[in-house]
Amino acid sequence: MSLQQDIMTAMKIAMKEKNTTALTALRAVKSAILLAQTESGAVAELTEEQEIKILQKQVKQRKDSAAIYLEQGREDLASPELAEAEVISQFLPEAMSEEDITKVVVDAIQKIGAQGMKDMGKVMGIVSGKLAGKADGKTISNIVKAQLA
Repeated sequence: MSLQQDIMTAMKIAMKEKNTTALTALRAVKSAILLAQTESGAVAELTEEQEIKILQKQVKQRKDSAAIYLEQGREDLASPELAEAEVISQFLPEAMSEEDITKVVVDAIQKIGAQGMKDMGKVMGIVSGKLAGKADGKTISNIVKAQLA
């Protein structure tokens, strides 16, 4: 079953359960997917990788918003954002652990013979390509910095 069908099924369940938080999050994801499909030059069907990127973007937006709200002492606004991020995260594949990411980073560093921070862009390009959809870019960046430092 495609991601869109999974989301529609989850939306129906959320409607029946009157779960407004889940319904809001799922409607936002559905809207983002429809926008991506109707962009000029877009293919009618999105690939699984494109769908995962959309989901990751939606989760990141909510987590960033929640962080800003928490900085300003607005837990009342942060908690719905975090709850929506949790709902959307259910549709993402299992994230890799930091140890697994570190192994991929070390392999990439050895493969290209990276020497220090000047080669960070090269390492990030290789690692990001391998771990697309499996790991957060910020986590990858932090691990690459630690390994090259």
